[in-house]
Amino acid sequence: MSKKDKSPSIQYTREFFDREYSAAEVYGRLWRYARRYRLRIVLGIVCGILTAGTLLPLYQVIQPSLSGIMANEQHARVDQVEVKVDKSEVAAPVITPAHAKAEKKHLSKFEKEMAKASELPSWYPKVEKLAAKCGIKLQNEAGEMGAALVLLVVVVVPLIAFVRLGLVFLNHYCLAWAAMKVVADLRVDILEHLQKQSLQFFGRIDVGQLMSRSTSDPQQMRQILQHVLQELAQAPFEIAVSVGYIIWFALANKMLPTLAIICIGFPLFIVPVVALSKRIRKWAKRALKRFSVVGSRIHEILTCVRVVRAYDTAEYENAKYRKVVHDLLKATLRTIRLGLLVGPAVETVGILLICGFVVWCFFAHVTMSTVLPMLAPLLIIYKPLKQLSKIQVQIEQGRAALARIFSILDVQMELPERADAQAKPSFDRAITFEDVSFRYDTADHDAVSHATFELPRGGFVAVVGGTGSGKSTMSGLLARFYDPREGSVKMDGIDLRDVRQSDLRKLVGAVMQETLLFNDTIEENIKYGSPNATHEEVEAAAKLANAHDFIMSQPEGYARVVGEKGFALSGGERQRIAIARAILRNPPILILDEATSALDTVTERLVQNAIDNLMKDRTTFAIAHRLSTIRNADLILVMQDGRIVERGTHDELFSANGVYRRLCEMQKTS
Repeated sequence: MSKKDKSPSIQYTREFFDREYSAAEVYGRLWRYARRYRLRIVLGIVCGILTAGTLLPLYQVIQPSLSGIMANEQHARVDQVEVKVDKSEVAAPVITPAHAKAEKKHLSKFEKEMAKASELPSWYPKVEKLAAKCGIKLQNEAGEMGAALVLLVVVVVPLIAFVRLGLVFLNHYCLAWAAMKVVADLRVDILEHLQKQSLQFFGRIDVGQLMSRSTSDPQQMRQILQHVLQELAQAPFEIAVSVGYIIWFALANKMLPTLAIICIGFPLFIVPVVALSKRIRKWAKRALKRFSVVGSRIHEILTCVRVVRAYDTAEYENAKYRKVVHDLLKATLRTIRLGLLVGPAVETVGILLICGFVVWCFFAHVTMSTVLPMLAPLLIIYKPLKQLSKIQVQIEQGRAALARIFSILDVQMELPERADAQAKPSFDRAITFEDVSFRYDTADHDAVSHATFELPRGGFVAVVGGTGSGKSTMSGLLARFYDPREGSVKMDGIDLRDVRQSDLRKLVGAVMQETLLFNDTIEENIKYGSPNATHEEVEAAAKLANAHDFIMSQPEGYARVVGEKGFALSGGERQRIAIARAILRNPPILILDEATSALDTVTERLVQNAIDNLMKDRTTFAIAHRLSTIRNADLILVMQDGRIVERGTHDELFSANGVYRRLCEMQKTS
């Protein structure tokens, strides 16, 4: 087998909750987040518009400047003609008085046209009049620029430059501020929404991919709200100002054919953008999906690092990781290539259109002085058009990311809480299972089928059975991690679906077989769920859990950090920390998923003693792996294939010579 054949395959599957959204849907919902900060956004956009408006004075001085230059050249020609006519030594055939008169007449007509074309901006006479009142002459008798006008320009232009700088800063900062706020809100909403989902949802999704969608995908919104809005607040208005000036100039100078040519050719700029946008969105979505898989692989490898070391599969995992990174690189580069094609394509179309326009002007005998004032805005439009082409790429990438985000936010697998849910501050009588059946979404048969029993206050009920018999599902139904498909679970006669979830969580505590701790200090892990507990209360709980001695054996004591999932502690130490946490929270109902099954004999005794302390004066529902720990249970339920097949005390079940006795005998011989 070749090396290529041994390359691990990676499945890039669509998540069960993913769906497609239109651009209007995703950006409409994004605006619901952004409108909280609409004042900053509006201020940023207005500043961008005002920045674009600074182009108008520039356009207004182009035509007078060009006309003045050409008028001076024509005046020079007239003077040359007059000089030649007046000189008697010039031969008549060269330039006759009649020819001179005709040329002067032609030049006079040209000067009138130029005078009309070179009209100063409408605001200039007002400025000149105001300057005259202050004793300042902007022009001399010959119409030439005066020193005062030069001084005014030297003062005003830098002032406008500083104003423009301030507008650009406000445009960028306000939009960046709003973008970061929206990203933070999205991340918080995603986590809050995920925490409402039932455990069925988490059983069907990869945690690493959820991490990517919760942290990395919202970052795409910063690109949309910051960079895209910055450009959208400026580029379209620069285009609008430029196009508006072109239309005004064409109408004022009766250049309707030229205007018609521009209006026909201008929309062709967007052809490359439209042609490439769909493919950009497709590959952007694929790149995001593969980025999620990269995050998933990292999370899985680091979480299972002990298994990887034990089975010496580091090279295999490295090969799989190289594969997903390569696939991500491939999709990302494809997206980049398509995005980079947009700009040059727009440039090429623009160059061809301008070349065609110049050719048309040549054949239509359009003068330079009339066409250049229209070409200047067209050339300036090039930059914002190029920016808009890049914006389209970012919009399509953002749309792909938003679709992934809203697919999560639209998942509805949470356990609903009724609007009129009842308060339940205490547990008084009993918990009852009444003909309860439950099936997982991905299963084809019930995990629990027609279960009926009662757990009285202060009682001890244990459930035993083989792997997959439904024991853990039963405890999940009691804690309302799931809702029954049929039947009901009641507390003091009230269906758990009618009880406030916050009250139920205070009444039910759990110590699971797989103890999970947070990467924090021992004290904070014990206080988890009881944040107002004092250090003395934490110590008391740790002593009851037989944890105080090993905690104080380390220099850091209760300030010792336990590492990821309690990695720095042994299994027995983690269990005792979890038991101390449950003792401190002091719930009246306790669910125990046998915590001693994987411990050595000495540690088991310490943990079992801690469990005994925990069970005092509490109602206990225990999942038993070691049958010796449940001999004193008031009721033992024996499960097989989701059904309760036997029930009774230890002595009753053992003497019945059924499934329970066989389980006991198997453990004795093992």
